[in-house]
Amino acid sequence: MRLLLLLFALSLSSFCFGQARFAVTLPKNMADKPLDGRLLVLLSTNNDAEPRFQITDGANTQIVIGADVEDWQPGKKQLVGSAGHDSYPIASPAELPAGTYYAQVLLHIYETFNRADGHVVKLPMDRGEGQQWNRAPGNLISTPTQVTVSGKPGEVIDLAFDQEIPAIEPAKDTEWIKHIKIRSKLLSEFWGRDMYLGAHVLLPKDWDKHPDVKYPLAVNHGHFPSDFGGFRTTPPDESMPCEYSARFGMACYNRTVQQEAYDFYKAWSGPNFPRVIAIEIQHANQYYDDSYAVNSENLGPYGDAITYELIPYIEEKFRGIGEGWARFLYGGSTGGWEALAAQVLYPDDYGTCYAACPDPIDFRAYTVVNLYEDDYAYHVGNGFKKTDRPGRRDSLGHVSTTLRQMNMREKALGSKSRSGQQWDIWEAVYSPVGDDGYPQRIWDKTTGKINPAVASYWKENFDLAWIMKRDWATLGPKLAGKVNIYCGDMDNYYLNNAVYLAEEFLESTTTPYYNGEVAYGDRAEHCWNGDPTQPNAISRLRYHRMFIPKWAKTVGVLAPEGADLSSWRY
Repeated sequence: MRLLLLLFALSLSSFCFGQARFAVTLPKNMADKPLDGRLLVLLSTNNDAEPRFQITDGANTQIVIGADVEDWQPGKKQLVGSAGHDSYPIASPAELPAGTYYAQVLLHIYETFNRADGHVVKLPMDRGEGQQWNRAPGNLISTPTQVTVSGKPGEVIDLAFDQEIPAIEPAKDTEWIKHIKIRSKLLSEFWGRDMYLGAHVLLPKDWDKHPDVKYPLAVNHGHFPSDFGGFRTTPPDESMPCEYSARFGMACYNRTVQQEAYDFYKAWSGPNFPRVIAIEIQHANQYYDDSYAVNSENLGPYGDAITYELIPYIEEKFRGIGEGWARFLYGGSTGGWEALAAQVLYPDDYGTCYAACPDPIDFRAYTVVNLYEDDYAYHVGNGFKKTDRPGRRDSLGHVSTTLRQMNMREKALGSKSRSGQQWDIWEAVYSPVGDDGYPQRIWDKTTGKINPAVASYWKENFDLAWIMKRDWATLGPKLAGKVNIYCGDMDNYYLNNAVYLAEEFLESTTTPYYNGEVAYGDRAEHCWNGDPTQPNAISRLRYHRMFIPKWAKTVGVLAPEGADLSSWRY
């Protein structure tokens, strides 16, 4: 009987892992050298868009199967879908249902980096798109084609690349917006090759007519900007087809976005708006669309490069005041975390921060996970009943995905924290380097088992609430009046949980009192900016228009004696 059971199990295993695999050809005319990267087979049951644009955390996601490839020789084939390859949302490639699909293949190309820390790693370089695997210029793709998966053991379906994603046209200078790019000495030394930082610079009204005036610097942190966001010198395009926003329940929301951008232009160029230089930074890197603006073992010294190389260059070129009190930070989500992190870690170099809907600023609430007390990230309970933790909700609490599912998508898109997605970049920024040169996992990507040693490293280096509490004796006098945090109490990613914990410390300390502001939006989702007079759909579009005047009204309280508070207020 035992022999029969063993034979049955072996036959079942052979059947499961003998289902459809995909043989992907790298044509000789598509590459002139062997390639490394992440090979993705993308499958969709509809033709609404290319499969590469339909892999999401939402309920309607389509299927991706991923595998690493190294030294792939032109003219050769790679098999995808074998045992050990990753897939999403199906648990394994063996579970791919029989049926007809639109199939597409994509190779996210990796380069080899010989870093200054002695590690040799293979990673995707940003190529002007903001580290997006499905849009990165130079990546190889195929035209979607219909295939039929029969479900029979041993089935192999042939696919081949036939095109390369084209280069992206850089943004062009205008009367108001200038674009700069500099080679970073610090980052180039770390990565062993030339590395660059960029910025989009919005100049104040009549900047060229006041050659003797020096201006404050408004630093807007956030995800990779293709150009300066939310600024438009013409009215909305009425010929543009209306697009309904399901998230906000608003018709023609695309025109609303353009109207808000035009309204900001009118305010910026109007008679009463503070005359400052506003910038948005381009710091996409090998792991994500931005660096989180801090020094990291895995990403390199981005905090120093931005603070001590990029910002002084901008201030010199465009006549910034060039002093800490005259620089202020604001942003939402990733940008909210960056604004607070830069203020906390560089307290003398920045004068105030406005952090909206920040990524987790207290790792006791790493969204819904306590990294210091929980054993597992993906579920609650270690006994007979295990309940998956939620990953995203709407304003009514309806859950659309779980932490496990979000991480399974990343696992399919890239190994070793190379997916270019949210959980992997947190890991890449916050973790120590592993023996293999890649970030140490905060938790096992398959099981969710948390690594306490890595969590301890995160706490001491990047848990912003803990760092403020630990170092308040020296940080407090430098941060008093500079820390302002805003978050919706129904943030889609539960980011308000960490804000509550940070506020608890800030409000309890009196030596000195933090003397800032923490506010919550009732039923507001991600990314509420602190304006209770507007719905979230509108407030999220008014960061520049809200925070620049807000800073200008209060700068006199924190500015040193003798600071120039008038010449730039023409």
